[in-house]
Amino acid sequence: MVTDVRVLPMGDRALLIEVDDLAAVLDLRARLDAARPDGVRDLVPAARTVLIDLDPRVLPLAAARAWVERTAAADIPPVARDATGAKVELRIRYDGPDLDSTAALLGLDRAALIRAHRDAAWTVAFTGFAPGFGYLVADGWPHDVRRLDSPRTRVPAGAVGLAAGFTGAYPRDTPGGWRLIGTLDPTDTASLFDADAASPARLSPGTSVRFREVQP
Repeated sequence: MVTDVRVLPMGDRALLIEVDDLAAVLDLRARLDAARPDGVRDLVPAARTVLIDLDPRVLPLAAARAWVERTAAADIPPVARDATGAKVELRIRYDGPDLDSTAALLGLDRAALIRAHRDAAWTVAFTGFAPGFGYLVADGWPHDVRRLDSPRTRVPAGAVGLAAGFTGAYPRDTPGGWRLIGTLDPTDTASLFDADAASPARLSPGTSVRFREVQP
């Protein structure tokens, strides 16, 4: 079960669910998605919240609150994070300017950091910061990576970085303070966000992501 769930109304068309940490977010979102009733238009996770977008004509707020509380309290095993079934492979060159310094910061050599990142089974926990940017987590990833003391004014599109317990790929040029360890293949970079596509963002919450190393 997911404990300490706080349900807050957001107008008459949404509920904001607050929990204690990201692990609870991932568990709760997966539970809600697996038991989604008619009237739930979207589930939007963040670091410590899940926003539920509703059609109140189909699912009134009171009924939605009862569904959330019942689903959170159910004594069932945690639902798999990749409940959506979506799987994405991203080709990466490990050539980032912070690769060696990040490895040293973590007490690893270059090869060990590359291997750990490449072999981890990543999942999109939530999205944000920039259109198409996914915050990826992995159960087998033990590293808490400190952000740069001075963020870069420009991080190029396709750069792959580490920060805290996350990895992520920049879909466009933007400032950023993550430690850059690699670069995506240009085709994969372009696919991260396409405003003209039916589903503009390739990485949605719950998507499984694997990085495949390619040579420069």
